[in-house]
Amino acid sequence: MARILLINPNKWGRGITPIWIASHTAILKKNFHEVFLFDATFYENWSDFENEFNTKNNQYKNSGYESFINYKKNPVHQDLQSYINEIKPEFIFFGAISSHIHGEGEYSAIQYGYELLEPIETDAVIICAGLQPTADVKKTAEKYNKINYFITGESEFVLLDFISSYKTNTIQFVPGLTFRSGQKLISNQKQQIISNLDDIGHYDYSLFEDINFLRPYNGEILRAVDYELSRGCPFTCSYCVETVIQKYYDFHTHTSKGGLKKANNYLRNKSAKQIFQELKILHENYKVKLIRCQDTNFLTIKKSVLEELALLLENSNLNIMLYIETRAEGINIGTINLLKRLKVDGIGMGIELSEENFREENLNRFSNQDAILNAFRLLKIANIKRTAYNVIGFPEQNESSILETIEFNKLLAPDNVTVAFFTPYMGTGQNSKALNLNMFSDFEINLDSQLRSATKSDTLDVDRLSFYKENFSKLVGISN
Repeated sequence: MARILLINPNKWGRGITPIWIASHTAILKKNFHEVFLFDATFYENWSDFENEFNTKNNQYKNSGYESFINYKKNPVHQDLQSYINEIKPEFIFFGAISSHIHGEGEYSAIQYGYELLEPIETDAVIICAGLQPTADVKKTAEKYNKINYFITGESEFVLLDFISSYKTNTIQFVPGLTFRSGQKLISNQKQQIISNLDDIGHYDYSLFEDINFLRPYNGEILRAVDYELSRGCPFTCSYCVETVIQKYYDFHTHTSKGGLKKANNYLRNKSAKQIFQELKILHENYKVKLIRCQDTNFLTIKKSVLEELALLLENSNLNIMLYIETRAEGINIGTINLLKRLKVDGIGMGIELSEENFREENLNRFSNQDAILNAFRLLKIANIKRTAYNVIGFPEQNESSILETIEFNKLLAPDNVTVAFFTPYMGTGQNSKALNLNMFSDFEINLDSQLRSATKSDTLDVDRLSFYKENFSKLVGISN
């Protein structure tokens, strides 16, 4: 049995329950390890206050969220040092891959975790995982040179194997592990993809403080969690970090319409019974009302699983609702009926930008304009809330493109819009293009698609992008 400290380096200053913490806690506890959590979320001197920022931008409805939170006044590093001194962990772990990959800091978790630990004195073994090591472990190791152990790819079972192998001095046999040996960086063979998510066990949310379950949602404060039913996406959009994970597991090819070849071997989901039991536990033990599903494309989960889950929910008295993300082409009368049975209250769909040719030729994203318009129309009729996701600052995008995207959003007439800054995720096609255009540094830090852009573009500079971030919702005509 070992003592493992997980670190949540969330800088948004609002409740998030990172899925990787719940999944790793589950498997570690199941194997009789002691697991602890240090959560930096609500430290005043650490937080960027994302909810406040995006409420001012009219991206979120005003919920008065901050009035519910007592932010911690102590310096975050001081409290982290005190906690480490108290619990004396043998291992410290942070950053990992789940379906929670696009926002809320999973990409930057390694940087922020590193910054939290940099001044800390500890004898614990520090190990990290996540999207950056998976994209390029050599560059990541050079950047974060005080970390000796990295996990690439999915890390639940690798971390478990590492802990036992470290004690027997056999880490060279742990698949998915990269480690320093003198001046060398040694990468073991890759691990297998987790083909059966049920093997992880019921995800464990018990380490989160109660305050983490409070979530602003459409002007209300609800008890909520971040959750995944599945992992993987059958599409290969060139700006998306999903493609980094696909490549790691040797899914390199796609169809002429951007579909991942052999996608059935990459897409995985929990069983309906497992999902239902987890939802039941979350509702009964934590009083959760809103399930914020982070699945990359909800409607590509096996239909048989969703149908069985719908039946289980219909025969229960669970007072919950789901917020999901999916693509417009999956929305039709049949799927809407299924979503209603699944208690789906809201759906976020990626528009990215309005120009169909740009999406196809530059982003490898094939989504028909008419299908998008029809999806928003059908969902409105069904009284399911609709959020349009937009991105500004892509390589080769210009201001006219942003203005056209605003006009397209007016046609969609969504209940809400969000706009994200383009983020050059390491290992993606759009990152390579951005580097060739000298838009970003080779290893960009402090990336946050909701809060800031680090672009060096003259076409759409930071000031111009910030203007549209601040005013996009107003220009569309959304009044929050």
